[in-house]
Order: sequence, then C-alpha cells, then structure tokens
Amino acid sequence: MPSAQLPRAVFAMDPVHLPRLFPPPLMARLRQTAAVDPALVVRDPADPAVAEPLAGAEVLITGWGCPRLDAGALAAAPRLRAVLHAAGSVRGLIGDALWERGVTVSSAAAANAAPVAEYTLAMILLAGKDVFAHRERFRGTHALPAAGEMSAVGNMGRRVGIIGASRVGRRLLELLRPHDFEVLLCDPYVHASEAATLGAELLPLDELLAHSDIVSLHAPDLPGTYRMLGRERLALIRDGGTLINTSRGALIDPDALAEELVSGRLRAVLDVTEPEPLPAGSPLYRLPNVFLTPHIAGSLGNELERLGRVVVEELERLAAGLPPAYEVRHADLVRVA
Repeated sequence: MPSAQLPRAVFAMDPVHLPRLFPPPLMARLRQTAAVDPALVVRDPADPAVAEPLAGAEVLITGWGCPRLDAGALAAAPRLRAVLHAAGSVRGLIGDALWERGVTVSSAAAANAAPVAEYTLAMILLAGKDVFAHRERFRGTHALPAAGEMSAVGNMGRRVGIIGASRVGRRLLELLRPHDFEVLLCDPYVHASEAATLGAELLPLDELLAHSDIVSLHAPDLPGTYRMLGRERLALIRDGGTLINTSRGALIDPDALAEELVSGRLRAVLDVTEPEPLPAGSPLYRLPNVFLTPHIAGSLGNELERLGRVVVEELERLAAGLPPAYEVRHADLVRVA
C-alpha cells in the first residue's frame, strides 16, 4: 500500500524501550502497515515539536513511560481512533476523555502474562523442593543433607493455591497441568465448572489459604483487593507454607507479612513489595526464608519483542477492518488490572 494511504501512527513512550519492542524486522513489518517515524517518540503532548505529527495521528503506539492520555493530550490528537499499548495495564494511562470519545484501546497484557507465569511456575517448583532453604544450609555446612532432612521435600501432590484467574493466573494454570500438583483456585468471577475446566478446584479465599502448601497471588490491584491478605488471612496459611507474589505489593499488608516472615513461620517469594523497593533496612533482604527479586517477572530484554509483535498484529487487524484481538473496554477495568 502506498505510504500516503497508510494510517498515520506515532510512538508515545520512553524511547529506551523502542529497540527491544520493535527490533528491525518487526519495525519493518510495522512500517508496512502504518506511516510511522521511528525517530519520533512523544514524551509530552504539549511539546510544540510534536504538535504536527500528533495532529495527524490516527494511532498512538504507547508503552512504559507514555504520558497520561487525558483531555489535553486528546485535544492534541483530534484524528486519534486507536491506542495500541505495548505493555500491560492501561489503567493509569487512559483518561475519561478518551473513553468518552470512543477511541479503540488494545493492550499487550496477555503477552506480558507469559513470562510472569513462567517465573511463577519456576518458583513453585523450587519452593516445593525447598531449594532456597537448602541453599542457605549448604552455604553454611558444606555438607549433603541427611535423608531425614528431606522427608518434607517434593512436588508430588503438593497443593498449590492460585488467587485470581487473571491472564497470568490462567496461563499459570496451563503450565501447572503437566505436574503432579493439586491445584486450588479462588476468583469471584469464576464458577466451579469453569475452574474444573482450568484444572483447579474452586474454593473461597479463606479455605484456599488454609489448604494450600504454596499460595500464588495473581489478583489485580483494585480498591477491592487492597490488603486482601491481612494479618488474619496470612495466619490461615499453614506453618512452613510459601507465599508467592508477582502481582502488586499493595495486595498484602506489609507489616503483617514482615511479622510472619521474621518469625520464620512462613516463606515467601516476592517479586513485588510495598513500598517498592523496600527500604535498605528492611529485614526481608536478609531473611533466609525470603527470596526477593526486583520486579523482574514481567517482560524484560528479548521478551519485549513479544509485546511489540502484539501491537503489529493488532495494527494489521485494524488495517484489514477487523476488531483488535486484545481490546480493552472501559467496563472491564472494574475487575482487571
């Protein structure tokens, strides 16, 4: 298609992400579908230098570092008809004015769920083998464990509780299928028959916590999920249980969690915390029963190309007159991130 007939697109994100999101072959494919200048990346819609390209933009390709698309940004882009987000949640990005105008919004959140689910599966398997504790012991003793020390180790029949059948939660449920786990699920929007199809037994939250050896948190960060795991609920997890959080730190009461971990009653794998990062003096950095990672479960490095590919495919669908495969609707935001 001649470039004059291609829809006009503009990037709006931190430009540091652009080469990973759209490496040369993928950028070439993108430019076959839209008239876009890879050297032009909007950071501030009010910048006079971007006024002309924004005024003609029909599509905004956004990502981490994109300015909020509020009424002012929307006024600078009167022809805008689609926002394709090469990242996860659009909750903090999209203002009411954009929804009111009826602009189509798509997100690569489903693609971003893949590495989070993979990270979580790895941590579940390692936790079931008590890898973190044995690493600490081995560092100190330099001796192989006695047979009696291994009686509680293993993943055969381990009960894994999944909180939230989100995109990540559902992908994790798929990844758990080949393993000999007993999988429990809590999600207020899922019925028992659907949970069974997903390979899990549906339980209320308190029952799931009380019956799981490993609990993995995949609920969205919403007002209704704030501090959903407080002191009373954390106390329901059995002694020696492991809590994995790759969602958001705000879902857990940080003081109550710290008390449980300092006491040694629970173990935790935390890729997210509140605050983030934790202050330098936090005991969680030093505890042998806590495995902390710096928010790395989501797409990083070469995984970003997966997000860019979703954007290119969505743009190709729009150019062909098809609806996006990963459309985000305003009404969905009451229950998804």
